[in-house]
Amino acid sequence: MQSSSSSEISDNTRPQAVDAVAVARQMRRLALADGPPWLHQEVARRMAERLSIIKMQPQSVLQWSAFLGGGGEALAQIYPRAQQVCVEPAPALLARSQAVHKTPWWQPWAAGRAARVVAPDEVPDESFELLWANMALHACTDLPQILQQWHRGLARDGFVMFSCLGPDSFLELRQLYRTQGWARPGPDWWDMHDIGDLLVQAGFADPVMDQERLTLTWADPQTLLKDLRAMGGNIAPSRFSGCRGRFWHQALLRTLEQLRGPDGRLRLTLEIVYGHAFKPEPKIRVSAETTLSLDQMRAMIQKTR
Repeated sequence: MQSSSSSEISDNTRPQAVDAVAVARQMRRLALADGPPWLHQEVARRMAERLSIIKMQPQSVLQWSAFLGGGGEALAQIYPRAQQVCVEPAPALLARSQAVHKTPWWQPWAAGRAARVVAPDEVPDESFELLWANMALHACTDLPQILQQWHRGLARDGFVMFSCLGPDSFLELRQLYRTQGWARPGPDWWDMHDIGDLLVQAGFADPVMDQERLTLTWADPQTLLKDLRAMGGNIAPSRFSGCRGRFWHQALLRTLEQLRGPDGRLRLTLEIVYGHAFKPEPKIRVSAETTLSLDQMRAMIQKTR
């Protein structure tokens, strides 16, 4: 195990400690893929099924980390009349999505149907009725800051729906690495209850959090490693530094054989965290003399009807 100073240990063991440089490198790599990770597409399908509990029909939808989220097609089918805007948090992903959603010059009539692609700092305030973020939060370097950005971008009474990896993901792999004395295979992600608390602190109301466990199986270690890399790679700050050699890779393949279950297949557990919350009307602080704008008065009257 790599040695660290006390300050590094404190930082590397807090929830959601990720290496920003590693995140940027992985985003550049994933931007070159043919499509979003298969796991993200499956979770997007499951999350889209949950939209039936929301009666609101948003006219504007903001997809956070749209390409890797893999939910664009489902959202277009569920909300065919909604304006779709895609946010990409990394330059390589932004360039890719802009190229994909660019309207050809010979099809000007398609401009109104094309999704607009923007960077996070280009999201207009209070403009979207739904903010959708599939499998994005577990790769962000500052979760409270992201939630505040989401709150600013949502219209009043709009809602956010998201999913991410939970702290019980890859428990079997973590145990193997600890047994071998190896550095961490992944970060320690936020617990769903802590995410709910952060949503409230960011200004959201009525957060609903739940989780499900998925068991993935593979026939051989090589395929397992390939799929883990396709999901995003290791972005833990206390992962191995530098490259490992051929002998370590062979030792890893032998160690992964310990993941075989009764059916003879390698098994790993994933915890998928789901959440949604609403952006409420701002509370008016009442004092001996309170000044309200006309828009605030109208909003208060509409809320009491």
